[in-house]
Amino acid sequence: MDGGPPALAEAMPVWPISDDEVRAALQSALDDGSWGRYDGRHVPALCARLSELCCVPFVYPCCSGTVAVELALRGLRIGPGDEVILAGYDFPGNFRCIEASGALPVLVDIDPETWCLDHRVVERAIGPATRAILVSHLHGGLADMRAICRLAAERGLAVVEDACQATGADLQGRCAGTWGDVGVLSFGGSKLLTAGRGGCLLTRREDVFQRVKVFCERGNHAFPLSELQAAVLLPQINRLAERNRTRAANVRGLLAQLGEDARLRAVALDRPECSPSYFKLAWLYQPHRQTSRETFLAASQAEGIPIDAGFRGFTHRGPRRCRRVGTLTHSGAAADRTVLLHHPILLQPETTIERLAQAIRKVLESLA
Repeated sequence: MDGGPPALAEAMPVWPISDDEVRAALQSALDDGSWGRYDGRHVPALCARLSELCCVPFVYPCCSGTVAVELALRGLRIGPGDEVILAGYDFPGNFRCIEASGALPVLVDIDPETWCLDHRVVERAIGPATRAILVSHLHGGLADMRAICRLAAERGLAVVEDACQATGADLQGRCAGTWGDVGVLSFGGSKLLTAGRGGCLLTRREDVFQRVKVFCERGNHAFPLSELQAAVLLPQINRLAERNRTRAANVRGLLAQLGEDARLRAVALDRPECSPSYFKLAWLYQPHRQTSRETFLAASQAEGIPIDAGFRGFTHRGPRRCRRVGTLTHSGAAADRTVLLHHPILLQPETTIERLAQAIRKVLESLA
């Protein structure tokens, strides 16, 4: 690559971004001492706000989105001898949460257009021990929850909807995370709503909510979200919809500027009745003239582009740890070839998005 400073270095934002309302919330929690309390006003206020935003009666806060997935499974009484259907390409913690519950993961392929579990192959994976489907919205893609929930209802299965990468996304008329029996959000340090750590469950099922509370009660809440975390999340919720619109507009602008290129195939954008939130933006990288994904990533990062590889996926997991259905061709391709643009740059002005497109084109041209 050319010498000199990376083209985007000065434009790269720090995440979380500076926010006067978050600063005021921190100061208020410091002034009234609520930051150090077991039970204060911020966590109940956060639960009420999320209940209103997502139109669900029950919200249960906890220490991470990963723990929330395990709690969801336990709240659904998933345990030893049960099976849970999962995409062959997904966040690694979801596989481990199924194992932690005592159940066996059953792997099915993803939809290559959305990077999400493909509802069309789920039917073949259902066996006598299958109890639930765990489905994630990934990398700007959204799973077809209407079809998944319809099939689950027909076959008597529960649905856990991992919306940790899709906070505030609108999916066929509902907030992502509210289609299944239980939905999960994450407030980790890189997430669209961030408290450094944290997560929550969303559900309309009081029985699940009560079982989760009982499991977590060990003299006090064993997996809590703190008052201080809740305090900084509340003002961010007020900006979420606006920021999601900005991210979506910048994704459309970026892809329009890049145009069609066989080496980079983006996640599908033209989903009816859907408004993604773009925690990540995924491309499937097609190696050109023996240039590997790692070469592309190294060259991109040298230009200051905030891009990394996707998940490793589960296609190499052995039969002692899971049951596979089909060849998992698309899951394997996603594991080997996914590249992900991180979301903070998508809140930047159009001029920065133009520079981003120029930098990506420069990398592709240099590798050609």
